[in-house]
Amino acid sequence: MARILVVEDEPGISGLIMKNLTLVGHRCEAAFDADQALVRASANQFDLVLLDVLLPGASGFDLLPQLGGAPVIFVTALGALPDRLRGLDIGADDYIVKPFEALELIARVHAVLRRTMKDDDNLTLGDVSIDFAGRTVTKSGNPVEMTPQEFALLETLVVNRNIAMSRDQLLERAWGYDFAGGTRTVDSHIQHLRAKLDWDDVIKTVYKLGYRLET
Repeated sequence: MARILVVEDEPGISGLIMKNLTLVGHRCEAAFDADQALVRASANQFDLVLLDVLLPGASGFDLLPQLGGAPVIFVTALGALPDRLRGLDIGADDYIVKPFEALELIARVHAVLRRTMKDDDNLTLGDVSIDFAGRTVTKSGNPVEMTPQEFALLETLVVNRNIAMSRDQLLERAWGYDFAGGTRTVDSHIQHLRAKLDWDDVIKTVYKLGYRLET
């Protein structure tokens, strides 16, 4: 997956961001002020930078042009429209306002990486290979037939792997806000995925909540 620099001066928030991104497979490094961010960005090539605005040493707005051209998502408490517009106008790929949900952060990170990392369209988990761009799945080299909705659910589980998701969260992300059906449809689609991929031990049931794809 991606190599991500987290530039955040609050250790608790930095640790939470890095924990969630690491759970879904990314490699993360931390910087707690502007100087550390510049040192790490000059010494390493990152696929993405998560950048706070209110940093010791310099504003994140001033820091962005010095980060070597890596895609940037601002993650900040500054939520006023002029601040959001400024962040996007100077070249940020996205702008997230604190406080935020972990699943929202993961979704935003995934969306930016899908746009910027050309080699991130394929993922292999065990004997299952997923082509996100082509929306195809193979198991042990053999094609697995999937409906569009089954693939959308699979992608949601894979992107958020190792994180427990409620049935409502899966409905929201895999079916969309306007889906009128109930959560039982999630259960039936989960059973289809388990059967097609032989993933009874991979897609875990989380008691009284929903499901988690474990890797």
